[in-house]
Amino acid sequence: MSEAANPQDDIFRQMPNNPPPENYTAGYFTGHRGAKIRYGLFRSERSPAIGTIVLMQGRNECIEKYFETIRDLNAMGLWVAAYDLRGQGGSDRLTKNARAGHVRRFSDYEKDLEIFLEHIVLPDARLPFFLVGHSTGALIALSAAPRLSNRISRMALNAPYVALSGQGVPEGLIRSVAGSMAWTGLGRIQLGKDMNRRAFEGNPLTSDAARFNRNMELAAAHPELTIGPPTARWLHETFRAMSRAAHQSHLTKITIPTLILAPVLDGIVPYRAQEELSRNFRAGQLVTVNGARHELFQDRDIYRAQLIAAIEAFMPGEDGRYGLSETAA
Repeated sequence: MSEAANPQDDIFRQMPNNPPPENYTAGYFTGHRGAKIRYGLFRSERSPAIGTIVLMQGRNECIEKYFETIRDLNAMGLWVAAYDLRGQGGSDRLTKNARAGHVRRFSDYEKDLEIFLEHIVLPDARLPFFLVGHSTGALIALSAAPRLSNRISRMALNAPYVALSGQGVPEGLIRSVAGSMAWTGLGRIQLGKDMNRRAFEGNPLTSDAARFNRNMELAAAHPELTIGPPTARWLHETFRAMSRAAHQSHLTKITIPTLILAPVLDGIVPYRAQEELSRNFRAGQLVTVNGARHELFQDRDIYRAQLIAAIEAFMPGEDGRYGLSETAA
């Protein structure tokens, strides 16, 4: 299932202003329906390690974008296991058009996560296991969470993708159009604009110019890691997953203590939707980050430090600010 690679192999794209952590193994594993998925296992120099974080990225992201965050987590004594979602980053594309952000079924994402846990994380990483997810990655975690309680001890979900705003048209209209296209054989048509070369001014992702420019430089130097607009099928499948995963009947099945890290100025996932999610989520606790935008991992230090501090306080499961009960239901 796993094809391990030597750390010196050219698995990751390296840039002078974005070096990878020092101690890692990288390679590919075979995901659901044979998809080739790129992964990295990043080890902390601290011994003993306090556990392993499974890092779930958002749409149109890649492991390289999280090198800074991985180094921060390693410094805490946490190992990090990360992989590129199917259809993006260094993983297999799913259509002939490599720029299309596509997925056949949302459940394919969940099955990849379960394969990753079983064949990479469980044999090779350090217990206990935690999960940190951003946006689409957080939605995958929420959707799969009722089946993960025997493997994942705690979760921290930043800006979970449970609603959509900032697109210029109402979410309801996008849902309707994407659903109609998906059901009439037009699901592979892309909807929206390619935002890989957006300007910093007015962007909804981050208020940190240096991190924004670093990510834009990575995308420009290695466009093969990026994708363009989502397909109608991707939108249809994620909208269905949003409705299911954010429903109270689903949330009551999740027993993993969870932090919901909600940037108040999120221009992609409205804050009110994240607040509503927390109200229906008995195992979840809302942590509001005033002034932050959607990509909290990539935002200014004044906001990003709150995310890192929350993870550091919450993940070992010690008594303290975020010491939720392990029996929360």
